[in-house]
Amino acid sequence: MLKEGRRARLAVDLRLAGEVVPAGGPGAETGAGAETGAGAGFLALAAGAEGTVERVDEDRPRGPEVREYERLKSLLDDFGHQMPPASRRQLEEQVAELEPAWTAYLERTLRTTVRVRFDNGFVLDDAPGDLFAPA
Repeated sequence: MLKEGRRARLAVDLRLAGEVVPAGGPGAETGAGAETGAGAGFLALAAGAEGTVERVDEDRPRGPEVREYERLKSLLDDFGHQMPPASRRQLEEQVAELEPAWTAYLERTLRTTVRVRFDNGFVLDDAPGDLFAPA
């Protein structure tokens, strides 16, 4: 498991190609005359390259049904005991209808992205966590 501040090793060879954009974004005063999107080549990083994990982000995309389940379940848990029986029953039915979406959400694998600063100074941001192994 990758943790912030710990060492990580690239598990696969990577070839990075794409749009060239100044670090400050379009319009930044970088002195670079390159147009946004101009190709300047590509960068290859070999498996085994090591660096330090600066950030780990874990996320499961939440759809509208999951957000609604969380909202209604919270309402039921916090205020259900104070509700009239008919309102409570109706809320319980709504929560029960959304439970399959909630269960599917919990079963989905966490999407992990990392920011790693390699020893050679390169930084790879928002990279899938499965590209790295703890060093």
